[in-house]
Amino acid sequence: MHRFLLTPRWWGINVFVALAIPFCLFMGTWQLGRFEDRVGDHREATDRRPDEQAAAPLDSLLPVDKKTSGRLASAAGVYGEQLLVPERDLEGRNGFYVLNLLKTDSGKALPVVRGWLPGDADAAKAPAAPGGRVEVTGALQASENSGTKGVHAQGGLPAGQLGVIGAATLVNLVPEPLYDAWLTVRTPSDGMLAVPAKAPDNTGLDLKAFQNLGYTGEWFVFAAFVLFMWFRFYRREVETLRDAQAGLVPERPRPAATASTASSGE
Repeated sequence: MHRFLLTPRWWGINVFVALAIPFCLFMGTWQLGRFEDRVGDHREATDRRPDEQAAAPLDSLLPVDKKTSGRLASAAGVYGEQLLVPERDLEGRNGFYVLNLLKTDSGKALPVVRGWLPGDADAAKAPAAPGGRVEVTGALQASENSGTKGVHAQGGLPAGQLGVIGAATLVNLVPEPLYDAWLTVRTPSDGMLAVPAKAPDNTGLDLKAFQNLGYTGEWFVFAAFVLFMWFRFYRREVETLRDAQAGLVPERPRPAATASTASSGE
């Protein structure tokens, strides 16, 4: 009854199933692991409270990663050029950042967001930075890029405005070497509002996280589908053999050549 499983056709089907199911299960488990990693990163980023930690020297927290992003960092120097960062929302309102380049004691320039103001970016509204040597404490942030959510990456901004806060966009504006990071001051002055620190990249329950969860379900469904189709083919083959043994399958018509030979013999 089951000798058909040893035929070449069924050998091919069985080998395919034996390879496909473990592969689907492996891929589903891998995607599930990616989702769990993102959930863990999100929980860690949510539970972490950078404001409760003492400020650390800036250089000790670099380069910025998932653990140091949002940590309080301290730097000292002299404020230099002031730039405005337009089209930045805060609590559902449109406004702009006031950013100054801090010429630190190390000789490098550090972008520092001193605060947020509502409305369109206007240099007349932005208060001037304090003069002389200052000590700055703020939340450490990784440099932005054109793919960062909320940035103005299209270009065409007026002089004195900056669309993306990052060393790559400031390198042509600043003669000093730049830190590949920036700070957002937690206690701004002159009526400005504090800009909250952003969560590190790939630590939130965003679309990518739920894509991983969706892919997990798809791979497990593929494995179940392969097993279902194998069982369906197997059952159909067994039923066909049983029908043949019971005489329920009609005899196949003889080939024309055989019929003509039999007629001539008569």
